[in-house]
Amino acid sequence: MALLDSKGRLFGKISVLDVGAIAIVLAVIIGIFFLPGNSGSVAQIGANVKTVEVELLVRGLSVKNPDRFVQEFRDSETTSVVIRNQPFANIGIKSIERLPRTTPVPQPDGTVEALPDPRPEVEDITDLKIILTSDAELTDNGFVFGNNKVKVGHTLRLEGYSYDFNGSVIDIRAVEE
Repeated sequence: MALLDSKGRLFGKISVLDVGAIAIVLAVIIGIFFLPGNSGSVAQIGANVKTVEVELLVRGLSVKNPDRFVQEFRDSETTSVVIRNQPFANIGIKSIERLPRTTPVPQPDGTVEALPDPRPEVEDITDLKIILTSDAELTDNGFVFGNNKVKVGHTLRLEGYSYDFNGSVIDIRAVEE
């Protein structure tokens, strides 16, 4: 009796195509249950999670009363963050600082100085430096918040009861505990 007959069956009983299909199904089952990868798992057991500070720069935020807004933002203690149109979480507000609005002014000796902007129309425009704190996973490629990498230059959207604006990440660092 031959190994394969004229109809492509092993020992005249099982089709070679059936054996191939069974092998593929077994390989998929083994791959899913016995060889999980290190990404995409729900539990993320053993993930290197660190407390990080994310420093944001907000330029040209139009707000009627900047001092009152800064105080309300500081008092709220948390803010909701959206990363690449994906809501992340409410994260802590460590600090908020209002930066002075300046304009470059040429001096008689040829140098340029940054002096306070005297224009009345910029009273309702403010620049802010905000430091947020949260837990993030430290990977070989940087910090990951939820499923999104956050690096210097990325834009984060901050949302709250009375505000919704963007800030640019200027620094991200692990907090030494």
